[in-house]
Amino acid sequence: MQMTRDLRIVSVQEWREAAEGTVSVRGLSAWYGRHRALTDVSLEVRPRSVTALIGPSGCGKSTLLRCLNRMHEVVLGATVSGQVLLEDEDVYGSGVDPVSVRRRVGMVFQQPNPFPTMSIYDNVAAGLRLAGTRNRGVLDGKVEQALRQAALWDEVKDKLRKPGTALSGGQQQRLCIARALAVDPEVLLMDEPASALDPVATARIEELMVELKRDYTVVVVTHNMQQAARVSDYTAFLLSEDGGGGALVEYGETRQVFEEPRDERTRDYVTGRL
Repeated sequence: MQMTRDLRIVSVQEWREAAEGTVSVRGLSAWYGRHRALTDVSLEVRPRSVTALIGPSGCGKSTLLRCLNRMHEVVLGATVSGQVLLEDEDVYGSGVDPVSVRRRVGMVFQQPNPFPTMSIYDNVAAGLRLAGTRNRGVLDGKVEQALRQAALWDEVKDKLRKPGTALSGGQQQRLCIARALAVDPEVLLMDEPASALDPVATARIEELMVELKRDYTVVVVTHNMQQAARVSDYTAFLLSEDGGGGALVEYGETRQVFEEPRDERTRDYVTGRL
């Protein structure tokens, strides 16, 4: 009996949308001067998902995160080898502008850092203006859209001209998220975005991460195992042993990493023995 398969024709546009936000790390090592921070890390970050980077302090999680958008190289003496591919383009390739990389791969830091001399509106619009956007209607629309995506619009829509630093800690962090989203990145990096926040603000940031993966690829560094289990689809466990740089021990779906880890060191870490 002849068997037939229903083959769906995928347009170029659909293929591009499906691939948007794909990050491939290949043989990545990183140093601060002579100190090796990462050793030969390779992994594939799935698009439109939340990937958590976990591991003990000093294992290279934040360094790996900063390598994904070339923030690592702003540290004096910092170097990198290997590849970071964003949709098959090496972000460290010859002639690649790091500013354009950071526009496509946004970043939110551990401590909320709104620009202190700027209003809420100007904080969100800063990246757009830097990119050359001057039309007030366009700016207004982008600022509102970004604040809505960061679940902050309803709280600040009547005080856009007030300083960003006048907001609470949790609101400031969501303002920083809105600032990163305003320039339409494909990937959003978050370095322990809730570690300085109270439990209520932390829960809101976690909800936001889950919401954002509908449109963005999210990579988050966290020390909080429960947080990683709650928000992430995939988890990468890094470990630095024998004084060497951090290496990737295990990477897979979060449920598998936490419930059925393949490596004994992963089991020891997620259960608190390591």
